[in-house]
Amino acid sequence: MPSLELLATCTPPCNTRTWLSAPHPHLPIIATACSDKTVRVYSLQNFQQQSTISGGHKRSIRSCAWKPNSKGESVLATGSFDASAGIWRRWEEGGGVRKPAEIDFTTGLAGGDGEEDEEDEWRFAVILDGHDSEIKSLAFAPTAPLLATCSRDKSVWIWEELEDDNFETVAVLQDHEGDVKCVAWHPKEELLASGSYDDNIRLWREDVDDWACCALLTGHEGTVWWVEFEDANNIYALGSSEDLNDTQKDYVDTRLKAGPRLISCSDDMTIRTWRHVPKDKPELPAGQIKTTSIWKNRDFEEEWVEEARLPQVHERPVYCVSWSRKTGRVASTGSDGKIVVYEERWRSTPDTKSNDASGDVQMAGGAPGPDMEDITAKKLSGSDGHKGGVTEWVVVAEAENTHDVFEVNHVIWAPRADKGKRFEDEEVLISTGDDGEVKVWTFDT
Repeated sequence: MPSLELLATCTPPCNTRTWLSAPHPHLPIIATACSDKTVRVYSLQNFQQQSTISGGHKRSIRSCAWKPNSKGESVLATGSFDASAGIWRRWEEGGGVRKPAEIDFTTGLAGGDGEEDEEDEWRFAVILDGHDSEIKSLAFAPTAPLLATCSRDKSVWIWEELEDDNFETVAVLQDHEGDVKCVAWHPKEELLASGSYDDNIRLWREDVDDWACCALLTGHEGTVWWVEFEDANNIYALGSSEDLNDTQKDYVDTRLKAGPRLISCSDDMTIRTWRHVPKDKPELPAGQIKTTSIWKNRDFEEEWVEEARLPQVHERPVYCVSWSRKTGRVASTGSDGKIVVYEERWRSTPDTKSNDASGDVQMAGGAPGPDMEDITAKKLSGSDGHKGGVTEWVVVAEAENTHDVFEVNHVIWAPRADKGKRFEDEEVLISTGDDGEVKVWTFDT
């Protein structure tokens, strides 16, 4: 039976609540956002604190995010309850990891013996002001020079990074009716998701010259604490295409057309996956040229459907879910202190009729019926997909009281980097809690 085993607790712990830990895109380090107005950087090689970043914010740092695809330097964004976001930079000569030091962003200098190389210093780049209240989450886009921030002021801001450490506000999105808790970018497109205290998820795109809401995802019955897109290659975690039956092949084809799914978790203790339903594009008669209105893009609005609900294990609000980019597994955590790991598997094909939201369907010997493509699409769009879909989510590991009696605010998959690494691409889970501790867990299959 798979299990979660505590590998290490990062030391020293913070003496106040820790909110979130963000693994570096390519270095074996994590940045942890702390209530004491600092970001602590821990090594995943020895689990020791590497540096403390302080002086940039006046209140708790609620969130932090590394810029992806940043060549030669590390770029960290921080979002604070003081309503500002900060951008900090450090040159990474040779891709190495700096030695432990105290970093104060009021000066941009590393403390200690004062003999650090100039290239080894963090540099305070810019503070982004504009929100009227606490920033709850922020995220860099992987496909464009964009940063998204969201706030208790019910707004989502999109910033474009220009040259010379300048950022320009390109959109202020105010459709949510409550505190916006989280933002996440699509891995392949300039599509942004946000979750809110208003129980809703909104998806945002640029339409002509303006950003606007292209989809509203409803169904949660409580605050949406976290949203995250899966990796574009997750479909292959289900196995080789050579071993699939016709029903499974139809499902894979549907998934490939739909693109990466979105996952969300909520105060209502549910975890849900959402899938894009692409629009059929009718073929134009020969010789006819498609024209686009400069006033309104008719293809702008998108349809997203709830595909599945993961087994409900949590007994209190779920604060965070993390979708592994390597295995497709999902980890969740929240107010009850549990960490749960789920795995998506092919559902065994019944030899008799299966009763689900799309009706009674004969699937003898795994062969699809005459309308299987339509049936599969309906199954995928059911609001209770874990009971009748082509795949099913199962709980493969569960750990209780992971931070003693304290709530766990965040969990995330990261590459394993310590000497005990057992195989290539092994991952660990990193949990961050109200006890100020950052813990590292192995998933033993």
